[in-house]
Amino acid sequence: MDKSNGCRFSSVTSIAVFSSAIFVVTLILVRLLYVMYCSSRSLSKRVLKPASTLIILGSVLSVVGGHTAEMLNLLAVLQKDRFKPRFYIAAATDNMSLQKAQLLENSLAAENAARVTDTAQFMKIYRSREVGQSYITSIWTTLIAMVHALWLMIKIRPEVILCNGPGTCIPLCSIAFIFKILGIRWSSIFYVESIARVRRLSLSGLLLYKLRMVDQLFVQWPQLQRQYPRATYVGRLM
Repeated sequence: MDKSNGCRFSSVTSIAVFSSAIFVVTLILVRLLYVMYCSSRSLSKRVLKPASTLIILGSVLSVVGGHTAEMLNLLAVLQKDRFKPRFYIAAATDNMSLQKAQLLENSLAAENAARVTDTAQFMKIYRSREVGQSYITSIWTTLIAMVHALWLMIKIRPEVILCNGPGTCIPLCSIAFIFKILGIRWSSIFYVESIARVRRLSLSGLLLYKLRMVDQLFVQWPQLQRQYPRATYVGRLM
C-alpha cells in the first residue's frame, strides 16, 4: 500500500513538474513573439522625452573611415537633446574610438557651455573575438564578453542602442534583447549597416537581422534592401 501511494505521488509530481515547464516555456515564447511584434513601436510614448542612449563604436581604420567614423558622422546630424545622456562603448583593445568620441563631446560641450560629464560617459568592453583568433579560444573570450556586457547593461540601462557593425555590439544587443523578453528593460536597438556593405550584410548585421533582435536595420544601398526586405533603405549617410 505504501509503495503504491509512493508511486502515485511520484507520478503526480512528475506531471506537475512537466506541466510547469510547459507553462514557463509557453510564457517565454509568447513574450518573445510579443517583443518581436512590438519592438518597432517602443519609443512611441517617449517622443517628447530624452532617451538614454548607448552608442557602440568600432575600428577607426579602413578605407572609408571605419565604423567609428561613420557613427560619429551619424551622431553629427542627430538631435542631441533627444538622445542623452550618451554612453559610448568600444572594445578594450580599441585605443582610438573613444578618443574620437571624446573630441566630439568636448566640442558639443563647448558650444553649449556645459560639462561633458553631464551628457556623456565613455566605457570599454572585452572583445568576443580578436581578428585572427581561433574559434576554440574565442568560446572563452565570448563568455567573458557576455558577462561584461551583462554588467554594463545593468549599469547603463539604455533606452536606445545605436550600432553599425563592430562585433562588440553582439553581446550588448543580445543582453538587451534578453532583458526585453524578461521584462527587465526595453531598449530599442537601431543598426545602421556600413556604407562599405554593398551586396550583403556584415556578420553582425546578419545575426541581428536573422534573429530579429534589432528594432530597425538601416542600409545605405537599395540592393541590400531588396535582398533583406525588413531592412530600411535610407540612402548614403556619408
